[in-house]
Amino acid sequence: MNCKKKISIVFYSGAHSLDVIGPAEVFSLANQQLKDKGLSCDDQYEIEFLAEDGDTKLVSSGLRLCADRCFTDSKDIHTLLIGGNLHDEAERFNVSESLKHWISIQSGLVERIGCIGNGALILAEVGLLNGRRATTHWRYVDLLKVFPEVEVDEDSVFVKDGHVFTSAGVSAGVDLALAMVEEDFGRGIALSVAQLMVLYLKRDSDHKQSSTYLLSQLQSDRFLDLVQWIHSNLEQSLCVNSLAEKASMSPRNFARCFTRDMGVTPGRFVEKIRVEKVCQLLATQALTQERIATICGFKSQEQLRRAFRRNKGMLPREYRQKISG
Repeated sequence: MNCKKKISIVFYSGAHSLDVIGPAEVFSLANQQLKDKGLSCDDQYEIEFLAEDGDTKLVSSGLRLCADRCFTDSKDIHTLLIGGNLHDEAERFNVSESLKHWISIQSGLVERIGCIGNGALILAEVGLLNGRRATTHWRYVDLLKVFPEVEVDEDSVFVKDGHVFTSAGVSAGVDLALAMVEEDFGRGIALSVAQLMVLYLKRDSDHKQSSTYLLSQLQSDRFLDLVQWIHSNLEQSLCVNSLAEKASMSPRNFARCFTRDMGVTPGRFVEKIRVEKVCQLLATQALTQERIATICGFKSQEQLRRAFRRNKGMLPREYRQKISG
């Protein structure tokens, strides 16, 4: 009897290639890590690619993906994943009713089912997200809200509700797959895979789809260099006077221009960046709160706790317990 966990990834014409390949790479690298640790082949993943007729499909970026078999020929699936696409609403999916029907049946047979990006719309159409919390790519949130029985989480990178996983798509499909690896084989293996993939951060489910750093890059060209400098110097005081000096502006003019361009005061911006760094350290390092406070530029553990609760709605220790399962 084959004890491997079969990961079945469904794709179709027009699917987003990274929604398919990204999670597949995570499970493949997990196999490598498990093998390196001496686990038997039966303790690993079996990865298969499914398409409606078991044929080659043209997906995004001009790639052609070849399926292992037709979805109706697959048996004993442990984890079923359905990718999304980046098409406009008018041409959203080229997904047949037979595939939707098969997905609906499989949802009651598999250990878990997940979708990447606007693949959530497929699950919603067949009723699998009714009464569940779910997310999707920010571009398609309004389309998911059309389904009144779905509790839409607009911000999270991925969401797990029971045995159903949804994610924001593209790179977030990697985060979803890493969460599944962690669920199966522990956080150590998942972090090893993240390291092999040269990820800056293994994001957990409560991470937002857009980081403060990325949003700041989109919002202002004037302060790009300053924002990068802030990220690299969080241990410094970073008061308005020091930031204004770095930007070669008067403190008053700097505060006014920064708030106008970035939509937030300099002090609040720095706090958000520091809290994001705290989250990263809590998730990846076994450091004391005192050490984390020092690294992130907080004057004390109490100042860290207040800022963390203000931004995350919980204390650092509660956050660490949450991500540790």
